[in-house]
Amino acid sequence: MPIYEYRCTQCGHLIEIIQKISDRPLRKCSECSGKLEKLVSRASFQLKGGGWYAEGYSSGDGKKSQTKTDSAPKTPKKDSSSSKSS
Repeated sequence: MPIYEYRCTQCGHLIEIIQKISDRPLRKCSECSGKLEKLVSRASFQLKGGGWYAEGYSSGDGKKSQTKTDSAPKTPKKDSSSSKSS
């Protein structure tokens, strides 16, 4: 369940509470009975393990897919200056 933060608009008291997403938001401050406003805060989660980002999109040292090389043999370039005789 997520942790929600509320702040009282009158006294500034901060409240953190664990609620279900479906629970009704708090309305009254427990300190002064003032109106509460819900705050938006940063999410605190961390992605661990291989995952899609490290393997497919990261520019780091993770596993990278190897690029295919052409299978057709390359012909050497001819040097036109050494083949001409005077």
